[in-house]
Amino acid sequence: MRMRVEGPAKPGLRMESADGRRLVLVQGGVPVLFARQRVTWYGLHYARTGRYVSPLEPLRAELARTVAEFAEPGSDEWTERWAAYGGAALRAADDGPLHEGEWHLAPDARHWFADCNWPKLLAHDPNRGHLTWFGYGDPEEDARDLLPLRALSHPEAPRVKAYRRQYREGILPPVFAWWISGLNSPVVLDGHDRLTATLAEGGRPRVLLLSRAMDAAWLARWTEGRMLEHEKRVAALEGPLAKARTAHQNRSLAVWLQRFDRTPDLTRAWPFPGGPAAWDAAVAAHVPGWAPDADR
Repeated sequence: MRMRVEGPAKPGLRMESADGRRLVLVQGGVPVLFARQRVTWYGLHYARTGRYVSPLEPLRAELARTVAEFAEPGSDEWTERWAAYGGAALRAADDGPLHEGEWHLAPDARHWFADCNWPKLLAHDPNRGHLTWFGYGDPEEDARDLLPLRALSHPEAPRVKAYRRQYREGILPPVFAWWISGLNSPVVLDGHDRLTATLAEGGRPRVLLLSRAMDAAWLARWTEGRMLEHEKRVAALEGPLAKARTAHQNRSLAVWLQRFDRTPDLTRAWPFPGGPAAWDAAVAAHVPGWAPDADR
């Protein structure tokens, strides 16, 4: 789903940055995640403060069952209904990430999530940790594709057990995540317990990914060449298989266009007030003792 957002100019949940590859995710004026990119650009160190609160209201089982009654779970219609719900809820949220501009809230079209990395979230999700981007000499467990903004609950926690029942019934709602380019990773906006429940049941979560949309005019310029090439290729098809081959070419083009259209734009970051010195002081206040080795 693509949506136009008229405001606010500065959201309640936003990235802020300072020199020296210093990043902080702020919600309602309170830091919820600090991060420091490595100088080699191989990854980043992060520290959660434990102050994050989902901008969405808790999802009730009745709503999950109602949506499942109208649309087969996992189907395009089911996904569209949850995307519409999530978009409306985020628009109404005071401490959500939406600000003026074009946005996508849709399934991952770039195949970002590697199946082998999902189990690592339950086994290795420290409040102070490291995300590797390329894996060169880094611990295998640091290769994760999704960063929770709060510690994941125990798989036997009451709320998680309720979601595990929904998973077994086939009605569990998706996880809402947000792509942040400065982290080179999505973060969990809403659905930490649904994520835990799915993984505890040996499944893979359905994820709706929020991201800023690329400018439409820029997309049109970049796709023009591909469209012309497609038209020439289809026009040259002949023989009894031309119709089937044309249909195949059209499907391939549609997949490529969808993936290209959903390519996230850069996440906007606002300057951190006070710069590096103030960022360092905020780290000392909110995550004392955290001293990431970012110079390698």
